[in-house]
Amino acid sequence: MIIKDKSIDGDKGFDWGKVSTEYAKYRDIYPQMFYQKILDLGLCRDGQRILDIGTGTGVLPRNMYSYGGKWTGTDISEEQIKQAKHLSNGMNIDYKAVATEKIDFPEGTFDVITACQCFWYFDHENVMLKLYKMLKPGGKLLVLYMAWLPFEDEIAGKSEGLVLRYSPAWSGARETMHPIQIPNCYKQKFDLIHHEEYQLNVHFSRESWHGRMKACRGVGASLSKKDLQSWESEHLKMLSEISPEEFDVKHYAALAELQVKK
Repeated sequence: MIIKDKSIDGDKGFDWGKVSTEYAKYRDIYPQMFYQKILDLGLCRDGQRILDIGTGTGVLPRNMYSYGGKWTGTDISEEQIKQAKHLSNGMNIDYKAVATEKIDFPEGTFDVITACQCFWYFDHENVMLKLYKMLKPGGKLLVLYMAWLPFEDEIAGKSEGLVLRYSPAWSGARETMHPIQIPNCYKQKFDLIHHEEYQLNVHFSRESWHGRMKACRGVGASLSKKDLQSWESEHLKMLSEISPEEFDVKHYAALAELQVKK
């Protein structure tokens, strides 16, 4: 499904289904610290009912399943949900291919709703009220994000530069460490009770970093077949020249914990 938004990539269309195979293989990269921060908040564990919106290939539900939460994952892309179901074989996780704006669970269904790497894609004026209604009294909305730091990490910076040559309007570039921005409409029904930003290193091989970059919106989800082949050739050549076979890439992660107003 092609998505277009004037606020994202200069309204250039992208389709996560085009890159769902690479997404499944190369974007399950969050270190244990990322998950531990969630657990330390008392969230996504111990019988809580959790909805993961924009779940992609189910990275969050799959990696946190063992902590006892009862997970449901939704995503607009049918291809992503197919990958999520395959990768979650043997886990009791309920996945649905549906846009967040069209989710229709009963009121008070969930203790926690998570949104990881997807929060900016939503029509917030519509979505905010849906999330509020689906949460139980005192329920939590947890927004999560992780990104490489191109100005602090040479490999990340050069890889990002190559993406920008092919997708100049790609708005996922030039990240710096900052709190997650929560749209003002959420103040109607939620209180922001905690936010946190921290640096961390993520380990890659040349292959896995190449796959991670290919699985980003500015590359595999949006480039033509011809441009994608050209980008891949250039990126692999560049990595052979600037990187060892294995390396760490500097990232930062951020979370914002919101609670339904009492």
